[in-house]
Amino acid sequence: MVMAFVIWSAVCALFIGIGISCIKSSIAVGFFTFTEPSDVKDISGYNKAVAKLWMIYAVIFEIIGIPLLYLKQNSPMILLLMPLAIIWVISLIIVYLKIESKFRK
Repeated sequence: MVMAFVIWSAVCALFIGIGISCIKSSIAVGFFTFTEPSDVKDISGYNKAVAKLWMIYAVIFEIIGIPLLYLKQNSPMILLLMPLAIIWVISLIIVYLKIESKFRK
C-alpha cells in the first residue's frame, strides 16, 4: 500500500502546485474546469484565498491518506478512506463558493 500512498501524495503535491500558481497569477484564477473565472473586485485577495484553499485542502487530503501506509494489500479498510475523500471534495467546493461570493463584484 506504500505505492498507493506515493500516488496519493503526488496528487497532493499537484494540489499544492495549483495553489502556488494561483498566488502567482495576475488575473483571477478559475476553479471549475471549462468555466470562466468570476468577475472579482480584489483579484489579489481572491487569488490568495483560492491558493490558501488549495494548499489547506492538499495538507488535509494528505493526512486522510496516511492510513494507506499501515494497511495491508486488499484491505477492506480502504473503503473508509473513500467516503472521507468524497466529503472533503464536497467541502472544498462549498468553501470555494463562499470565497467566490465574498469577492464577486
